[in-house]
Amino acid sequence: MKLEQYKKDFLEHVKANITIEEPSNLYTPVEYILDLGGKRLRPILVLMGVSAFNGDYKDGLDAALAVEVFHNFTLLHDDIMDAAPLRRGKRTVHEKWDVNTAILSGDAMLIMANQLLESYDGMVYKKLMQLFNKTALEVCEGQQYDMDFETRDLVSVEEYIKMIGLKTSVLVAAALEMGAIIAEASEEDSKKIYDFGLHLGIAFQLQDDYLDAFGDAATFGKQVGGDIMENKKTYLYIEALNHATPTLKKELEDWYGQTLEDNTEKVVRVKEIFKLVGSDTMTREAIETYTNKAFALLENMDISETNGAVLKQFGEHLMTRAV
Repeated sequence: MKLEQYKKDFLEHVKANITIEEPSNLYTPVEYILDLGGKRLRPILVLMGVSAFNGDYKDGLDAALAVEVFHNFTLLHDDIMDAAPLRRGKRTVHEKWDVNTAILSGDAMLIMANQLLESYDGMVYKKLMQLFNKTALEVCEGQQYDMDFETRDLVSVEEYIKMIGLKTSVLVAAALEMGAIIAEASEEDSKKIYDFGLHLGIAFQLQDDYLDAFGDAATFGKQVGGDIMENKKTYLYIEALNHATPTLKKELEDWYGQTLEDNTEKVVRVKEIFKLVGSDTMTREAIETYTNKAFALLENMDISETNGAVLKQFGEHLMTRAV
């Protein structure tokens, strides 16, 4: 129930603070992407981070909105790089408008995210900005690794985990630590809740990889099989290569060496290979491993049993989601 209240208050905060101004062609796409919905995972984690250390979660609303605006800015630019047609089941900004509009509106969103943190004072503001800017740069590093991997034949599991750690997990971790900073938690506990978020974020991205291949298009909100169509070297693919027979390995590499107009057969066959080799099961096991690593950190954090249970329940929900 508390999570529903967080989401309700956050969405009201979005409506009150994100309005279409002039020039409308700059701000309308911003409102559009923020209205597409989504899980609102990161802003809710900011509010949960505040509450975990007994602060007033409403004090975290500006930071939560900053995180959500920044996250959607990265999605807007990622969609351009990936030439993605859909985001949360709707047309992407560069498809609905054009690439130049998407780039400029994204740039505006990055600046808006920084401005939202200006409502905090003194040392809290300084710590938030230091964490936010560090995280923003790490997300860019993760995106570059992701792009680099597209042109490489071999990517190790360790390299892939590092990439998703930067591209996805650091923002999940930072969202929680921002909440801790606003609640003025100790440095030690702020670091622990960051690490909790880091492991949870890796599990979350691995779950996203799994759903991209094996999710239901009606609930997933993105094009199922998109990673396969784009020849992305996900955890599923890397572990399939590591454990496939020579014949299946060659077939998988051949499929990933092609860019096709009609990907129907490719997606079906690659998914079959993932299942034959067992990389679907390996991915599920990795999700569980990183989730458990996250939960283990809760036991040594200076938070109440109730607050720890809320964080654990939220983590369990993320790992069983279908969207």
